[in-house]
Amino acid sequence: MKFSDEAKIFVKAGDGGNGSASFLREKYLAKGGPDGGNGGSGGNVIIEADFNLNTLANFLGKKHYKAENGTQGLGQNKSGAVGEDVILKVPPGTLIFDSESDELIVDLTVHGQQVIVAKGGLGGKGNLGFTTSVRQSPDFAELGEPGEEKELRLELKLIADIAIMGYPSVGKSTLISRISNARPKIADYPFTTLIPNLGVVKVDDTDFVVADIPGLIEGAHEGKGLGIEFLKHIERTKILVHLLDITRDDIKTDYEKLNEELKSFSKDLAKKPQMLVVSKVDATIPEIIEETKKIFKKQKPLFISAVTGEGIDAFLYALKDVIIKHRRSVGNGYIRPKTERKVFKPHLDIPDARQFDVEKIEGGFRITGRRIEQIAVMTNMQKRGAVIRMYDILKKIGAQKEMAKMGGEEGDKIYIGERVFEFVER
Repeated sequence: MKFSDEAKIFVKAGDGGNGSASFLREKYLAKGGPDGGNGGSGGNVIIEADFNLNTLANFLGKKHYKAENGTQGLGQNKSGAVGEDVILKVPPGTLIFDSESDELIVDLTVHGQQVIVAKGGLGGKGNLGFTTSVRQSPDFAELGEPGEEKELRLELKLIADIAIMGYPSVGKSTLISRISNARPKIADYPFTTLIPNLGVVKVDDTDFVVADIPGLIEGAHEGKGLGIEFLKHIERTKILVHLLDITRDDIKTDYEKLNEELKSFSKDLAKKPQMLVVSKVDATIPEIIEETKKIFKKQKPLFISAVTGEGIDAFLYALKDVIIKHRRSVGNGYIRPKTERKVFKPHLDIPDARQFDVEKIEGGFRITGRRIEQIAVMTNMQKRGAVIRMYDILKKIGAQKEMAKMGGEEGDKIYIGERVFEFVER
């Protein structure tokens, strides 16, 4: 599978269904009252974190996603069906941005965590819902509210407890295949790893996730080699395992240059705890191992061979110790948070129409406010009763009075969302 850590998609929630303007009709009842039911709300577009994924490649081909519309209400006070949600799955560690504002909507970090990125439109009320003591036979119903639509930018920063980093061909892929369930491609040439590999490691009753980050080279932070594409994936890890190849000519310089790359990319990244591990001890002699111990006396390196298994157990238990220590330091940071998915309840979870703003503009006024704009877009402009209701609402919430204070005159235009009304003295 092709690795991808960035994608742009367009999402459209379902439109709400129209309400029904129906009247009761029965064989022996000449004139029945209104009995129109509500329209169903549109489906939501939901994004969910799924630990079975580690790439955004699924979004490279398909770019547009649309939830199902709600259906229209019916007579006999029958509500329309609610539109089905669309659930898009992404790897944990995916950040979701609004492309237009570049605002971060959510950072999905835990398996199963969900967020509604586009809410389905509210279903329109049927005429039965508009019956009052003074309006006993309303001949109008609400239109369904259009569903939200957005262009989103997805950015993946892989989540792993430990990142194994090092120069190309130091043995990262071999090591991760030895200690975990990951099965990366392994060969004797640079840049075998073209995508980060994730593996789950279990030591006694402790498990943790290890990432094999593609090889870094000098100048990676400037775009050389493959490293810069994946440096950001190390940012979320708790511990860095710096893997050195003991058969290379100057591993001290390798160590120093790679740490400079980290510092050049991010000072915070360079401050992360590191564990120094020297690999391929099966391919050298004891004298070189002793010399290497002296060179890195301060770092207290571990010596391993992923081929023969030498030092692997000590390495795994060292990882276990630092993971347990870290988890204790963050307290309940590893407890699964509650889902971020919210239940959208038609006609219940709605804002207050009295929260609005009036602006005097050339030729009239513009009224803004979440609920008043929602009511306006759901008003059937073809029905006189529906328009009169809109004017009644403007008067009730004080918008009519506010416009009169600002010099409103008969015939001035009133812009509410995409709807246009006229100022009238009432």
